[in-house]
Amino acid sequence: MDRRHFLKNTALASGALMIPAFLKPFEALGKSDITGYKNLVIIQLSGGNDGLNTIVPYGNDIYYQKRNTIAINKTDVITLNDMQGLNPSLSALKEIYDQGWMSIINSVGYPNPDRSHFRSMDIWQTGSESNQFLTTGWIGRYLDANCPSFKPYAAIEVDDTLSLAMKGAKMKGIAVQDPGKLYQTTREPFFKDLVHDHSDANLNEDNLGYLYKTMIETYSSAEYIQNTSKTYNVKSEYPATPLGNQLKTVSKFINSGLQTRIYYVSLSGFDTHVRQQDQQARQLKIYGDAVAAFIKDLKQSGKLDDTLVMTFSEFGRRVEQNASNGTDHGTANNILIYGGKLKKAGFYNESPDLTQLDNGDLKYQIDFRDVYATLLDKWLDMNNSQVLTKTFAGLGFV
Repeated sequence: MDRRHFLKNTALASGALMIPAFLKPFEALGKSDITGYKNLVIIQLSGGNDGLNTIVPYGNDIYYQKRNTIAINKTDVITLNDMQGLNPSLSALKEIYDQGWMSIINSVGYPNPDRSHFRSMDIWQTGSESNQFLTTGWIGRYLDANCPSFKPYAAIEVDDTLSLAMKGAKMKGIAVQDPGKLYQTTREPFFKDLVHDHSDANLNEDNLGYLYKTMIETYSSAEYIQNTSKTYNVKSEYPATPLGNQLKTVSKFINSGLQTRIYYVSLSGFDTHVRQQDQQARQLKIYGDAVAAFIKDLKQSGKLDDTLVMTFSEFGRRVEQNASNGTDHGTANNILIYGGKLKKAGFYNESPDLTQLDNGDLKYQIDFRDVYATLLDKWLDMNNSQVLTKTFAGLGFV
C-alpha cells in the first residue's frame, strides 16, 4: 500500500495520528493509582478578546472617553470592586468570583508584541520570544520532558485537530472530540486489519512503520479512553453550546479517573472590528455560562480543589474604539484563573493603566510566561526552565 492510498483510507488522519505512545501503558494502571491528580484545563479565546470590555474598568473615566459608544454602561457592569467589574454577559461568573474560585490577572503580554492573529497565537502556544520561531508547543515540551519515565502524564484537546501548544518534538497530545466515536473508528475492518496484520518486526520507515505503529497504539489507547470515560455520567446541567459540550466532556474525563494532566478547549469569534458589543456579548455569555457550569460541577463532584482552569486570548484590543463601533488588534490582556485552592482570589494585580499607553495600546505588566511558569512549577511539578526558553520567576496565584 502506498502512502497516498493509506492516508486516503484512514479516517483518523487528523486525530488518531496525534495519539502518543505513552498512552498505551495506561491500560495497566488501576483507578487507585490516580487519586490526588492535579488537572489543568486551558480555555483559548480565539480572535483576540477585548479584555477591557470583559473585565470592565468602569471606575476609570478614560475608559469612557476612549469608547464613547461601545463602553459598557456603569449601571450594567457587575461590580467586583470600586474600579473593575464583569461584563453583564458574564453574570454567571459572579457566584464563582464570590466563592473565591476566580483570580483575574491584568495587563498580561510580552515584549515587542505582534498584532497578527497567527503569529501572536504561535507565540502564546509555543512560549517563545516575539522574534523567536519554535516548532514545538509549551505543553508538548512538558510532555517531552516527562516521556522517558513513562509516567502517566498526557494531554487531551477536546477537538478534531491538535493545536501547536500540544505538539512536542517526541510526544504529542491527542485530539478527541468524542471517545465513543474514536473507539468505533478504530474497530472498523480497515483499521482493525491494519493493526493485526503488521507486527513490530515488519515496521520500518520504508513501509510506513511510523504510521502503522501509531495505528497500533491508537487501537489500544482508544479502548482505554472509551472504557474509562464511560464509567462516569455527568449529572450537572451544561449549556447546549459547543464550549458547554467540550467542558462537559472534560468533566467526564476528570471524574471517570482518566489519567490526563492537561485538557485544552477553545472558543472562537472574538475578532470584533465591527459592531463589537453584540458580537462579544454573545461569545462572552457562551463562555461564562459554560465555565460557571463546569466549575460548579467540579465542586459538586469534589474535583475542584485538584483542578486549575486558565483562560487566555492571543492579544487584547486597542484602548480606543474604531470608526466601526469595534476595536482593532491590541496587545496586553487579562488572564482568568479558576480553581478551588487559589492563594490569591479576586484581582491579582491593579487595573490596567489607561494613562501610560504604547501607541494607543496597553503596556504589559506581567509576562505570560510567568503564568506558564507558575502552572509548571506549582501545579504540574516541573521546573519551568525545562520547558520554557529561559527561567521565569512565576506568580503567586497558586
